[in-house]
Amino acid sequence: MNGERYKLGGREREIVDAVYALGSATANEVVEYLGDPEGYDSIRIILAKLARKGTLSRTREGRSYVYAPAVSREAARKPAMSHLLRTFFAGSTSRAVLAFLDMSRHDLSPDELDEIGAWIEEQAGNKPER
Repeated sequence: MNGERYKLGGREREIVDAVYALGSATANEVVEYLGDPEGYDSIRIILAKLARKGTLSRTREGRSYVYAPAVSREAARKPAMSHLLRTFFAGSTSRAVLAFLDMSRHDLSPDELDEIGAWIEEQAGNKPER
């Protein structure tokens, strides 16, 4: 997979998130979704750039282009998370998890805490003995 497809700036990420949320969209639909009518020209230019990078696919329908995610969120998640780990956590998964948990500690429901605890216990039980 093309690594450039996952290197996104803030505005690019916002536009890609809009397209994922909409499933597929024209520039007008992205503008409406983002509530940024003054941004039409820049959004159109960024959508075309994202299609060239392979982040989005583009098909012509009448006088407009319709953009859609080139890969599923699940397929995009791993390279995006790898980039996040390298950039902000020196490649340390535990540092990243602890940072996310610390950041969310007041927002986690008891069910979410149970889910996290169960996953940790399951993983600990799957470790080969030393």
